[in-house]
Amino acid sequence: MNTQEQPLMPRKEYLKQLIAWREKHLIKVITGVRRSGKSTLFSLYIKYLKQQGVRDRQIISINLEDIEFEHLLDYHSLYRYIKELLQIDCFTYVFIDEIQQCKGFEKAVDSLFIKNNVDLYITGSNAYMLSGELATLLSGRYVEIQMLPLSFREYLEFSHASLDNLTPSFNRYLKQGSFPYVPMLEQQDSIIRTYIEGIYTTILIKDVAQRKAITDVTLLERIIKFLGSSIGSPISAKKICDTLISSGRKVSVNTIDIYLQALLDSYIFYKVDRYDIKGKNFLKTLSKYYIVDLGLRNNLLASSESDIGHQIENIVYLELIRRGYQVSIGKLTDKEVDFVAKSQEGLSYFQVSASVLDENTLKRELAPLQAIRDNHPKTLLTLDEIGAGSNYEGIQQKNLLQWLVTS
Repeated sequence: MNTQEQPLMPRKEYLKQLIAWREKHLIKVITGVRRSGKSTLFSLYIKYLKQQGVRDRQIISINLEDIEFEHLLDYHSLYRYIKELLQIDCFTYVFIDEIQQCKGFEKAVDSLFIKNNVDLYITGSNAYMLSGELATLLSGRYVEIQMLPLSFREYLEFSHASLDNLTPSFNRYLKQGSFPYVPMLEQQDSIIRTYIEGIYTTILIKDVAQRKAITDVTLLERIIKFLGSSIGSPISAKKICDTLISSGRKVSVNTIDIYLQALLDSYIFYKVDRYDIKGKNFLKTLSKYYIVDLGLRNNLLASSESDIGHQIENIVYLELIRRGYQVSIGKLTDKEVDFVAKSQEGLSYFQVSASVLDENTLKRELAPLQAIRDNHPKTLLTLDEIGAGSNYEGIQQKNLLQWLVTS
């Protein structure tokens, strides 16, 4: 397994999840955008297993993007290869990286699953792998671990940054993004930009265009830039279509829908639906989209300081997902709550603003939370130092950076 691009830096929360699912009769499926650290997670876990006494002969590790395993891109060959290496007297841990590269892989996975003493782990960089026949074959027989690039807390750890002054690190995190290898690079904008451009090109071609047989890459890139410049804003396929038509590009809403789904499937964007808090139902119009990494976005766009509100909103969305919440946009008559976060413990509401030192801004940001007539936790996250920790009729104001590293 190639670990040169991403050194074995700990991804503790994800590693804990794999350890918890060890030898449970479920297929462990790790999904996420390319270069988010899925292969490295396998390496970390294999290292852990060996420390626990697991022998080399019990571990089968295959990366289907490595030319060494090119002969396994057919499900018959993949299954036969693994079957011959399975141990009879003990568990065999099978790791298959980028399994979507194997045509008909779901058949091999299903056959391996029914074998005794096989603990099966697979990764994929496209949500397509969890749709269609695989989902039908393995319904109720797999657990998905969604992997994201680095949280701010992980970024600080990876870059050995001081916890005394978080602002410089946070500014780099916003600008350079959160792919795990970025903190390891020389901190030169040109080097980091080249690395991120490489990731973007690979995602665009391998995980979006090739997977969905998209030939109009220029149109695809225009949609990506539209979404990237509109994070945190209500969007529909028709709105994108109208914008492109007005600029002289002929395109249909149906085509836009197909391209949007391809971007969601590649984990480069996440779609967040609106939720009617009073009516307790999801609304079908004007969802919001957030990008998996702000470094990708800044590489595509001429980002500006005036955009900081949407950038930190994107950061908060990803952090809520990391913490296991189901996230939606809250709608309450004419008001909007940035995030309604649902977990096993119940609902939490979050409003995000760069600053509320201006009294009118504070009133505007508090109003949606104050309009909610229930007792679930309500939090206002800002970059302000003054007033952090304040309480407004049960609404907690917290400093965003502190929330990111301590919650």
